Amino acid sequence: MGVSHFISNDGTHIFYNDKLQKYLFLDHNGVSEVTDTLPTIYSKLTLSTTTYACIIGVIRLKINKYIIVADKHTVTGNILGNDIAKIDTFKIIPLSNSLKKSSEETTYLDLLNQHLTNATLYYSVDNKYDLTNSLQRQYTVENLEYDRRFWWNSYLSEELIQNNAQSFVTPIIYGYFKSHSASFNGPNHPLDFAVLTRRSVRRAGTRYFRRGIDSEGNVANFNETEQIFTSKDKHIYSFLQTRGSVPVYWSEINNLKYKPNLVIGSQTSIDATSKHFDEQTKLYGENYLVNLVNQSGYEKPVKDSYETIVENLPPQIASKVHYIYFDFHHECRKMRWDRIKLLLERLISLGYTSDNFFHYDLNSSKIIHLQNKVVRTNCMDCLDRTNVVQSTIARWVLQNIFTQTGYLPQENLTPWELLDPHFNLFFQDFWADNADAVSCAYSGTGALKTDFTRTGRRTKRGALADLQNSITRYIKNNYRDGARQDSYDLFLGEYKPYQDSLTSPFIDKRPPYVQLLPYLMGTSLLVLLAILLYPRGSITSLNNLIIIGGCIFFNLRSIAYVNRDGYQFVNWPKLLPIDSLKKVDVFGSDGKVLGIKYEEQENYKSIGKKQN
Repeated sequence: MGVSHFISNDGTHIFYNDKLQKYLFLDHNGVSEVTDTLPTIYSKLTLSTTTYACIIGVIRLKINKYIIVADKHTVTGNILGNDIAKIDTFKIIPLSNSLKKSSEETTYLDLLNQHLTNATLYYSVDNKYDLTNSLQRQYTVENLEYDRRFWWNSYLSEELIQNNAQSFVTPIIYGYFKSHSASFNGPNHPLDFAVLTRRSVRRAGTRYFRRGIDSEGNVANFNETEQIFTSKDKHIYSFLQTRGSVPVYWSEINNLKYKPNLVIGSQTSIDATSKHFDEQTKLYGENYLVNLVNQSGYEKPVKDSYETIVENLPPQIASKVHYIYFDFHHECRKMRWDRIKLLLERLISLGYTSDNFFHYDLNSSKIIHLQNKVVRTNCMDCLDRTNVVQSTIARWVLQNIFTQTGYLPQENLTPWELLDPHFNLFFQDFWADNADAVSCAYSGTGALKTDFTRTGRRTKRGALADLQNSITRYIKNNYRDGARQDSYDLFLGEYKPYQDSLTSPFIDKRPPYVQLLPYLMGTSLLVLLAILLYPRGSITSLNNLIIIGGCIFFNLRSIAYVNRDGYQFVNWPKLLPIDSLKKVDVFGSDGKVLGIKYEEQENYKSIGKKQN
């Protein structure tokens, strides 16, 4: 769309949409008015002019208001001739010339910057294509509104909408989009191919701080992925899949160990799970629930909880869901990931076929076929195993589409990727890039197992890359994700600084000893290293041995303490509480409060401690 930005001498921010020929005025209070003409008072007072890609929205923090704009973008493809772009850079512009400064306000700004820097945000350049809704919904639902499940900047758009500035609203999704014009099996078969993923704003957040389901039926890490195919004769095919966390009350609480502490909610989640699947079946039709978690060991309690809750769904919902368990790691052991095709046989046996997609004839404006079933896939994180399975199902469906469009002969049973390896590279890269985008949003790193998605086979190099990503995930999830979760909650309006905080939520209230222990351990290790490398006199002298022994004793004792009370040293979110975790006061011998510590909530049953 593009908007020009002016700043007048009186500090008013003016945005001009040249296509709609409208002006938007904002002062320190926010949006003031929208007009078709520029008042004469501003005609000679313009100090600067800048053009931005679009307006992301307006946000109020603790003290001031800000308008957030997309500065630069990259077009990553188009749908039906509408360019779709990824936001590359942004600006957070204060609406007040005399900014009040505070450390708390600065921290909120840092969180906004962090979120906008890390998020993969996409929008329609001309604002004519609705990225929040699938093609089927766009062609079948009358008076369709933006789908608030996937409208990532809906909270930031509220002030614009409330002040009749809808013309400056640009819906943005968080996820992935890429399209490519290519040909299949020769130049006589041109096509357009795209993959689009929308991340839900509900129960949004990071890997270990948003798990399972909430009381309203929203699950963590819910994504809708759409594969779009447009043939040379202007027929368009859309295929939807979903993913989402296991829809029961469960969590993994970071404790600095590689395997977090797995906890299962002691309260029944039947009402919440019923709400979830009631919505899912109304939106997508029959749901085929592909569960990929392990059937033994650490993950087994999550599998058992899922199966128990599905068996107890109300009859009217149970009739529309089909549960499929696929032991991914067992079936695909020894890098035999081609055996995922066994899952396709299970789907077919339960009534899910590869012709389950939306088909629309652009020439006659006629709906040929509707998608009335969806595969909902999950593993523990809904990332790595899920990505592999989703791309395999998408490949299977594409085989059918190629046949229906005449790109493959009806009698040809040869997999399409063998007939055109070059197009297969596009397919694999799109799905692998999609996997990385979804994984980065949730875990902070690219996906594991993408060597299979990109190349069709598992490699040792891919396994080494997975090891590196796993280590990076551990570090980020334990020591950095608290702030990242806060950035989600701030951006999406789950936490509003101007009304939710009387005192700064960023004050560390743990006891001083807990706060200082990591620094004391680091200092002790430096002293130990210095003595070993540069001893004063003989390293075996009494003084040196006392210092060495003291450093070793202190660190061993500290490590034991951290291992026992790892909850106290994790980088937790500051803005909103975690379902499975609570803060309790720590009292001294004199009865005074020394600070707070973290413990499990009473209504979550600890399981992981027995296995760690």
